[in-house]
Amino acid sequence: MVDPPPSIIIVGAGLGGLALAALLEHIDVTYVILERLTEAKTNGTPSIMFGVALFLSPAAANLLRQLGIYDEVKQKSKTCNSIDLFSEKRKPLFVLDFADFATMSGAEGFIIPRSSLYEILLELIPPAKILRGKRVLSFVQGEGGVQVKCADGSVHESDILVGADGAHSAVRQNLYERLKKEGKLSVADQKPATFDCVNLTAQTYPLDPVQFPELSEPGCRYNNVVAQNKPYSWMTFTGKDNIVCWSVTQYLNKETSELNDSFRSTDWGSGLAEAMCREVQHFPIPGGNGKLTLADLIVNTPRDQIAKVTLEEKVFESWYGGRTVLLGNAVHKFHPAGGEGALCSLYDAVSLANWINVLETNTIAGLDVIFKEYVDERLPPARAALVQSRNMASMYSRTFKASMARFVSRNMPDFLWKTRLAKAAADRSQAAFLPLVQDSGTVPPLFQPSLHRTLAILEAQAAARKAKEDANATSTTTSTTSSDSSGISEVSGTTTATTLPAYTQQTHADGQRQQHRSPGVSSSSASSIHNLPPAPFAPTLSSSSTSSLSAHVHTPQHHQRNYSASFSGAQQPLSLMVASPYGASTTARAVPL
Repeated sequence: MVDPPPSIIIVGAGLGGLALAALLEHIDVTYVILERLTEAKTNGTPSIMFGVALFLSPAAANLLRQLGIYDEVKQKSKTCNSIDLFSEKRKPLFVLDFADFATMSGAEGFIIPRSSLYEILLELIPPAKILRGKRVLSFVQGEGGVQVKCADGSVHESDILVGADGAHSAVRQNLYERLKKEGKLSVADQKPATFDCVNLTAQTYPLDPVQFPELSEPGCRYNNVVAQNKPYSWMTFTGKDNIVCWSVTQYLNKETSELNDSFRSTDWGSGLAEAMCREVQHFPIPGGNGKLTLADLIVNTPRDQIAKVTLEEKVFESWYGGRTVLLGNAVHKFHPAGGEGALCSLYDAVSLANWINVLETNTIAGLDVIFKEYVDERLPPARAALVQSRNMASMYSRTFKASMARFVSRNMPDFLWKTRLAKAAADRSQAAFLPLVQDSGTVPPLFQPSLHRTLAILEAQAAARKAKEDANATSTTTSTTSSDSSGISEVSGTTTATTLPAYTQQTHADGQRQQHRSPGVSSSSASSIHNLPPAPFAPTLSSSSTSSLSAHVHTPQHHQRNYSASFSGAQQPLSLMVASPYGASTTARAVPL
């Protein structure tokens, strides 16, 4: 980590912003969150800003365990292993069964109210680090730092600005104005996000299990109804504490798209939802006595828990500029049918935090290095998530394409379905600076650049520090100050080439929240270095009599990334020579010891 550590402003206290803050609590940085809302909105004070329930993929379990919140998430959720599709006459069509997802990932997937996950993450953040009533107007940035101006007249300064302020991000809009003036903004990024759906979303009061028997089932009953002669689909999710989350999607044509364009807003919810409730209240829903309709849910739903929103979809190409970087919905927005949004935001946060932890200089050039690594890792999955979400959304409409999608899903060979599940299950990110969780999934995790590469850097830094300490000790013993006799060769003899083993027993109790801070390489980071997956994923650390250290990271694509550390004397800084598999250039980086 650069000395002094960077200061960070996070704009937005949504899921992505809170996840990043929770991770930064374990890194030697200072940060603050600027949130435009004046008070926290939780289950105790319902707010439609949270939307309906979200699917938390089994692939997120390792990260949740690292943060010490897996047990709490599990307690406030219901497991979800399938989606039941019904016709408008409540007739079962088919079941999308993804129970194998849990075995492949080594954990279960959950349906959780968005507000519940928000509450859990909020508890990880010291209240003093969230400044409320801070609506960002503009910012200026340069080599000296970044200044953020808020509507209340306050000005906040930092080294890094993170825009995690949602689909209508003020940070993105300000950044893009500057990039456009500099001729660095693509034509695609100058266009607004598109949408062809609007959504009515809500969460009920606790209901009577006698009237809604599905509430008594241990797992979530996820029902999706496909209309036959109307441009709608609607779904219900049973949750903890006898709550039902429900939503209605209206598929738009050119005329209705123009009509609903006026509903675009940064706020979830308004009186506009009431009219849509009246339009859809007679829609039938499965379960109960076989005669239930959405009206049975609407009448049992608080009015401030009903919202009408546009379902915008886009992945932007420009994720950073200067000292500013974007995260979560501020840079990618998906249709909720794919269940991709929350996972992508969490993975954005962990990737960015991993690279901030090895930041070598607070200059714009230094930030450009880690921001590029972050985008190289996260942009391709975001694009894939956009496609997946669109495919799932199209399957629920009444078009011919949707009918074909349902036919293919219903008749898909088992091996092909499992192949798709395995691909999703393999993406299991972890933070490099927290104790790594022993992975138990039957599908090996994908190579995670921000994990393996930053651990290689931390390993080289730690070994160099050890070499310097041993050299100083030897120098004191022999009463010599010559760099040629500083004991480096002896260190090389003791730091023999070692292949890091597969995941070891370095787990911690799921329910234990880790509140430590880790400047440089903490004890948790040092132990985590030896918990990487087996070859070809594992880095190899070696040293030789030439007084150099190197770390080699082999990717599944048989690329090799080399991090070599050389030094000529005990008081010299460590230089990391990075050879990228994605280009021929080699970059030298100075890391203070």
